[in-house]
Amino acid sequence: MMFKGVLQLNIRPQIDIESLLKMYDFDRIAIATLASHSSLQIFHGAKLEGFKTIAIIKEDRLWFYRQFSHLIDRFIIVNNWRDVCNSNIVHEIHTLNGIMVPHGSYIEYLGIDCAENLQIPVFGLRSLFRIEYDQWMKMELLKRAGIPVPKIYRINDNIDTPVIVKFHGAKGGRGYYVTKSKDEIMDYVRHMIKEGVIRGINEVIIQEYLIGVTAYYHYFYSPIFNRVEILGADIRYESDIDGIKRIPHKILVEMDIKPTFTVVGNIPLVLRESLLPKILEYGIKFVEESKRTLPPGVIGPFCLESIIDKDMNIKVFEFSGRIVAGTNIYIWGSPYSYLYWSEPMSMGRRIAREIKLAINTSAIRKILT
Repeated sequence: MMFKGVLQLNIRPQIDIESLLKMYDFDRIAIATLASHSSLQIFHGAKLEGFKTIAIIKEDRLWFYRQFSHLIDRFIIVNNWRDVCNSNIVHEIHTLNGIMVPHGSYIEYLGIDCAENLQIPVFGLRSLFRIEYDQWMKMELLKRAGIPVPKIYRINDNIDTPVIVKFHGAKGGRGYYVTKSKDEIMDYVRHMIKEGVIRGINEVIIQEYLIGVTAYYHYFYSPIFNRVEILGADIRYESDIDGIKRIPHKILVEMDIKPTFTVVGNIPLVLRESLLPKILEYGIKFVEESKRTLPPGVIGPFCLESIIDKDMNIKVFEFSGRIVAGTNIYIWGSPYSYLYWSEPMSMGRRIAREIKLAINTSAIRKILT
């Protein structure tokens, strides 16, 4: 699959953003998102910045989010997440002057076509959704940016080293698989197709398995200030792979456990200051390449997901083009966000602050797609 061709053909959602914005009263903007993932943080930050909030929610979750009704001004109940693209739901969000803030569950819940073509202004780069959904395009964008990445294998390549098998979409690490056997890879891929996790072999990518510490860097690119900010970092706590560390090797071999990487939570990480210049450099490179490849480029939050080895080398194995769940550990801000703002500044509040700044400076077109 040629990355350039896919970009040219498929990464231009059919959205008339100018016509959408003409419908809006920017003195009465509300911030909307799906009630999941990092939504409570998004609502909390929006309220701190003086915005109304809209929770799009399924009935079975309503009881929980009503516990936080002081953060949510309007609930829009849907039977199915993909109902968000229905004209009546879209119309209701329009009447409330709602701006959609996508998070890590957004594409997985709505589906890529609905997510791309939703007729609501989106805070962020809408054309990045499809690249983020596709593991091959993700890695190509990172390589174009000049960011070090793991070696990538295709299913027919000679594999004689540990690799990790990954699938398209945001599944919270579910189904990722480590092996060094091509036969095991083929058996596993067939199983995942049969289970309906993936549709075919083209949704599979195989990466060199890197040894080191996982580190996830939370960035924010501000079109208003034209700067990349580091707002935090985290380590993901992954169910089986982290539990396996407590089992003696002999027992582990006898049990024949195959580790998986389902994320159950996040752990705060404060990095060595000597690493920060390289981490900021990679964030800037990513933003600059996104401007070249997908103008106007990244808007707002994104995350580079990496391994740091024993020699302090950093390789990035994935990225997220939206707010990530690791930012939830910094509801009242992180050590890094405080360096920029000298006040509590979560990623959710930083999103709302950028929207407010854009409204106040008549620059709203810079942040919505």
